[in-house]
Amino acid sequence: MKISGWLFLPLCIVFVHCKPNNGKKESATDSEIQTSESRSSTVFDPTDHPTPEGMVWIPSGEFMQGAVSSDKMAMGHEKPAHPVFVDGFYMDVHEVTNAQFAQFVKETAYVTIAERAIDWEEMKKQLPQGTPKPHDSILQPGSLIFKKTKSTVPNLYDYSQWWEWKIGASWEHPNGPESDIMGKENNPVIHIALEDALAYCKWAGRRLPTEAEWEYAARAGKKNDLFFWGNDVGQLSKHANSWEGEFPVTNTQEDGFERRAPVMSYPPNDFGLYDMAGNVWEWTDDWYNTKYYKQLADQNETAQNPKGASKAFNPSNPYAEEKVIKGGSFLCSASYCASYRISARMGTSPDSGMEHLGFRTVLSPPSE
Repeated sequence: MKISGWLFLPLCIVFVHCKPNNGKKESATDSEIQTSESRSSTVFDPTDHPTPEGMVWIPSGEFMQGAVSSDKMAMGHEKPAHPVFVDGFYMDVHEVTNAQFAQFVKETAYVTIAERAIDWEEMKKQLPQGTPKPHDSILQPGSLIFKKTKSTVPNLYDYSQWWEWKIGASWEHPNGPESDIMGKENNPVIHIALEDALAYCKWAGRRLPTEAEWEYAARAGKKNDLFFWGNDVGQLSKHANSWEGEFPVTNTQEDGFERRAPVMSYPPNDFGLYDMAGNVWEWTDDWYNTKYYKQLADQNETAQNPKGASKAFNPSNPYAEEKVIKGGSFLCSASYCASYRISARMGTSPDSGMEHLGFRTVLSPPSE
């Protein structure tokens, strides 16, 4: 079992910057950017085929990926905006739920990363030499859960203040061993690492979306809007599950929920997709590279079905290999990240599962 310093919070708090030291990664060059060479020569007509259950057809089209010019909260890694074309595909109407994941586990006996025994010999390779082995009472499987703070947090960059490593936390026990998912079958499944999401995709005959596909689907034709419902942030509580109030102290629950909400609790976007903002972050298949958008823009042409950089690069975390996650979560607030914006993106370690991280699947049309 591979566990990063970020995932193992007891050690993460002490060694907050510790990452696998496999040599500093360089940024991806233009030649490393993965794009398809041309648009599909065959036009797929979705009306000639039955739509897979629980999915909607996303028609092909071109859009500007990245932050719109009016976005005052846009971050550097969301810029510059650049033209992208994507072929049509099917996408899950909502995030994969506890009920859906439970069916997968029932049929395959799959065990998620958060439930697997920790291999100390493997783990210590990712920590400073000489790090003592924690007591066996600590070195047990689990995952990260959110904890409120009791008072105002002056430094919102120190995420260890509101994350807690919880032994026994997993998809089936979202807040620790004493919790369960009874009555929460329609909540999005969480504590899902990338390997877990890919295993589900293989079982379901699906795949994870590329970042471009995800953002194109979320935008749903709204060219210059900040949010999938338009530009009025005052409508946030009616369209997304986010953090309202002082983060991470008080959540006013104006949107109706303090933590996760059942899928489809809010109106869909114009493509008929639910929860494309807030609730839980969603995995994509792309490596997170802070220079990737600029490299695409520098090519001065429309990227065709881009699949992301071939190498991860994050100057704030140079030894990490992170994947892009999209959509924000119930923890996103205006004071912290406002990641319910369409262009919002974040990188996270593939071996990390957390309380605010899930996924949805996509399906390419059959070849004709």
